[in-house]
Amino acid sequence: MVCFAPQSGNCQSEIKAMLKKLELTEFRTALLGLRSRISGDVQQLTKEALDRNDGGGDSKSPTHIAELGTQTFEQDFSLRVAETDQDVLTEIDAALKRIEAGTFGSCMACLEEGKAPSKAVIPKARLKAIPYAKNCVECERKRENLTP
Repeated sequence: MVCFAPQSGNCQSEIKAMLKKLELTEFRTALLGLRSRISGDVQQLTKEALDRNDGGGDSKSPTHIAELGTQTFEQDFSLRVAETDQDVLTEIDAALKRIEAGTFGSCMACLEEGKAPSKAVIPKARLKAIPYAKNCVECERKRENLTP
């Protein structure tokens, strides 16, 4: 577990302050709201990107090769953003399942390493920033190979 203030001795209080039922309800509500918003974004981005090719009565065909390049770039960009958002939706669904399973707030990587659940707590500050986080900061850094 990564403690944001290791010198202050607050890590022990972080471990003892496991997520309460009310906090889990708040995280579930936040995750559901985020999922709803991102789902709408994905649908809108995909629709806009694919509608650029339809024409739909109005001539949307580019009249110059540069316009065609711009249109293709915008379509590709929109579809990539939608794909990234879809990945986030998958992470949100996994977090909701962890809430149901009673493992939400525990670092999955720490648990896989065999650490006790009380030593595998994701700090609440991280969960508030990224409610679908499945790893503590230290394990996420390792995963991304960003460890100094």
